Amino acid sequence: MEKVTTKKLALYSGRTHPGLAHEVAQHLAQPVGDANIVQFANGEIRPRFAESVRGSDVFIMQSHYGIDGHSVNDSLMEQLTMIDAAYRASAKRITAVCPFYGYARQDRKAEGREPITARLVADMFKAAGAKRMISIDLHSGQIQGFFEGPVDHLTAAPVLEAYIRAQAPDSPVIVSPDSGRIKVAERMAQHLHDCDADIAFIYKRRPKGQANVVEAKEVIGDVRGRLCILTDDMIDTGGTIVSAAEILLERGATEVWAMATHGVLSGPAVDRLKNAPLERLILTNTLPLPPEKQLPQIEVLSVAEIIAEALSAVFDDTSVSDIFGGENLA
Repeated sequence: MEKVTTKKLALYSGRTHPGLAHEVAQHLAQPVGDANIVQFANGEIRPRFAESVRGSDVFIMQSHYGIDGHSVNDSLMEQLTMIDAAYRASAKRITAVCPFYGYARQDRKAEGREPITARLVADMFKAAGAKRMISIDLHSGQIQGFFEGPVDHLTAAPVLEAYIRAQAPDSPVIVSPDSGRIKVAERMAQHLHDCDADIAFIYKRRPKGQANVVEAKEVIGDVRGRLCILTDDMIDTGGTIVSAAEILLERGATEVWAMATHGVLSGPAVDRLKNAPLERLILTNTLPLPPEKQLPQIEVLSVAEIIAEALSAVFDDTSVSDIFGGENLA
């Protein structure tokens, strides 16, 4: 007997950032499925999909972030239980879509007796039943190797670069806030050659044994009389960006903007940024921005179209890297 089967895409979202999932669904011209998540009195959760996912290509989206009384661990566990539910409901393939990957900074042992939690998270996705993972601007590229299966590492660079072309005057300086992000800043400056963009970076140090403490020491590059645009993968407590902005202005920059894919903005970040010498702070919507964190200088750009294109390429078995001309792999 011969039978032609039809492919079916199913998209589900956890409760951390449903707005992004619905925006992605609009680009895909299909609805977000009903995960029907129930939370019991003791805090345990139970998803039960409202429709059959048997034989479907299932994408389960969740950014790992604490919001509305839930922690980053809650959002991670919620995604894992949804993956397990899809696996046990005979989904053909399950893809974990993590616009913001939790525990990404714990990707190595910096000191003795520490965990490598980024690897642990990848192992948990595999154990739950995920066959593929999609994320945006991982903190470090080696996390792609932690997951035993294909990983599509997307980048928000096209969205951020389009903003600079539209809003920045000629000859901006793309500034890496530390030596580890120089290649990213250099690539962005190369893409913005039509704007005559230049590059600089901040030499900084973190005092040993002190978490969330950063000291900007010097600027490498010519920033005098120029608009400087700091670029990073995330802004968490804001210490790195604020200290970098201050030293750039001390070295003669006329104006400082900051750009980041992920606006974590935890702890003292809002107070620091409120008083920081930043004219603009451009973030993407990989994470929700609650009202108490919405500062006047913050602008939020959408990455929904990029995610939708990646999901469509995975579903159609076409190239994801072609969306970025292969440069998401560099």
